[in-house]
Amino acid sequence: MHLSRAVWLLLVFLLGCGHKPPYEGRSVAELERMLKDRNPTVQAQAAYGLSRHGAEARAALPALTRALHSPHALVRQQAALALGEMGAEAEEAVPALIEALHDEEWSVRRQAATALGKIGAPAHAAAAELLRCQRDAHSLVRKAAAQALAKIKGAAPGERP
Repeated sequence: MHLSRAVWLLLVFLLGCGHKPPYEGRSVAELERMLKDRNPTVQAQAAYGLSRHGAEARAALPALTRALHSPHALVRQQAALALGEMGAEAEEAVPALIEALHDEEWSVRRQAATALGKIGAPAHAAAAELLRCQRDAHSLVRKAAAQALAKIKGAAPGERP
């Protein structure tokens, strides 16, 4: 996961001061409301918090799908993370995740590929774009795309589907 230096420093400060992260202990509904906050840091924290709920965060799927279009890369990345943690429950988000494979930020492309792999077979429509991503300029995107294809196609890792 790629976080900016400022976000890491904020997390270190908050955790070092004995404060719990802002997403901890929040319900799916509360985190979904946080996704609408004006502050992109709060939005990213909300998406990360939703990722910790896994498939239980399904009610937030439309909001997370919209967050994939945020002007802020960290929000898009965390939204993709949360969608992936829902697994097959996030099948509706597959078209938006495919679109995210074209994001200008490599970290968002990588997380979108990883999410598609976690969705598994229901993400079969992403296969052609994941093949394209295996030629991405960034090695971590290429690796995530190959792993996602293996999961979607049911191939052993390292095999070409």
